[in-house]
Amino acid sequence: MKYPHADLAIKALLYEVVTWPKPGLVDPVTHSSHPDMDVYTFIDSSLSLRTYFENAEDLGRRYNGKLSNLFEQLRILGIQAEKEMFASTKGINTHKGAVFSLGIFVCAYSYSISNNCDVFKTIQKMTHGLVEHDLANVKVPKTAGEIEYQKYGKAGIRGQAEAGYPIISKIALPFLKQTTGSLNERLIDTLMKIATVTEDSNFIKRAGDLDKLTELKKWSQHFLDLGGAKNNKALAYLKNLDNLFSERNYSLGGCADLLIITIFVALEEGII
Repeated sequence: MKYPHADLAIKALLYEVVTWPKPGLVDPVTHSSHPDMDVYTFIDSSLSLRTYFENAEDLGRRYNGKLSNLFEQLRILGIQAEKEMFASTKGINTHKGAVFSLGIFVCAYSYSISNNCDVFKTIQKMTHGLVEHDLANVKVPKTAGEIEYQKYGKAGIRGQAEAGYPIISKIALPFLKQTTGSLNERLIDTLMKIATVTEDSNFIKRAGDLDKLTELKKWSQHFLDLGGAKNNKALAYLKNLDNLFSERNYSLGGCADLLIITIFVALEEGII
């Protein structure tokens, strides 16, 4: 059996990691704020998720019940996928966020094509009540997402999922569609566009201060205002920003996950 959505999921993971330069993220040149991993770690991790994406595609293709139950079945697959990821990376968290979001999209695309419905609306139905279930009802927060929800009221990627990923559909995809230049340049610009609007939980955790998000959005917008990745001055600014991120141990891990999804949907829709 062929797995076109799983194929594109792996491609999206690999496209993201080879895009360079990315502030605070792993790319072929540097691992920036992630000294425990490099581009090879990400390649190993990406390939370890192949079976998961195939299973997610199978699940979406054959499912005909309530969509919230579809998500619960997908989460069971995701738990096993995380174990396989950690085994391939010797315990390093490379793609936990992508297991969540990209798994949702692979499953939802497969379901939506089989049932002739909108993928973003399908995701909304799949994840209805997710924030309340995962975050609002937690008595003792343990994960970064739970802590940030209780401390700042930020729903993070779960909030994006329950809303149908509006940052992807309304901002990142339309932006990517109108970009020009090489694919690398277009993806850099799209990453920084995402950073202008995203409340990146990974960045918040490392910065330890919600106010730093304002700085992040200013830095990201300034890069775009300078002309983006096709402009030498903007590119030099981005490399300096990467150095700053390394010094302060900042990361755009949440934005990177959203870029992966943007790439995946763009491949599905023939935008790139």
